[in-house]
Amino acid sequence: MNHETKTRTILIADDEPDILEILNFNLQSEGYQVINATNGNEAARLAKLHKPDLIILDVMMPGKSGFEVCKILRADKEFVNTIIIFLTALNDESTEIKGLETGGDDYISKPISPKVLISRVNALFRRIVKETGSILQIGDLTIDRERYIVSLKNEEINLARKEFELLELLASKPAKVFLRNEILDKVWGTEVIVGDRTIDVHVRKIRQKLGDDCIVTVKGVGYKFKM
Repeated sequence: MNHETKTRTILIADDEPDILEILNFNLQSEGYQVINATNGNEAARLAKLHKPDLIILDVMMPGKSGFEVCKILRADKEFVNTIIIFLTALNDESTEIKGLETGGDDYISKPISPKVLISRVNALFRRIVKETGSILQIGDLTIDRERYIVSLKNEEINLARKEFELLELLASKPAKVFLRNEILDKVWGTEVIVGDRTIDVHVRKIRQKLGDDCIVTVKGVGYKFKM
């Protein structure tokens, strides 16, 4: 049992009893507290009642689909930063993109390997950002929002203002895929008219300064931070 997981609560929503049983056993063995839902309506209700740290949603369920439940929860400010994983038998790119655009943090195809699921869940929890006042701490990376200073392994990194704002946005939620339109709106707003190429250029500059693997491109969707 991982002692760091003791206070973590996970909600699983799936209409297949066998899947619920397997995931329950493996997540509880890892030390997580688990809540079950068998349809979308119940998932939304239990999520609002228990406020879980992570939610696993089957895409195709009775009542509301996983996508519909995700939209409902993401519209509630209490679930803006809750980790959401989609489970689905629809193993195609368009479904995966839709899941990410809906607000999902990860996407796992059925049939499910319990070991893979546990690995992904643990990895998503490790990416939770530590915030102290204006300071973001992600591993060896420190972002000081007030002083516009970025340090990697205690070495200060010189970033232009928009590079800093883009990095701060992506790093504020490492598990989240930020859509291109969302990045443009939050970093550039309406101050100037810019295109997708502007984002690509700034991402390239950040990678040059922090390492090529610090920002991951999700083809056809957007970007996410990884450290």
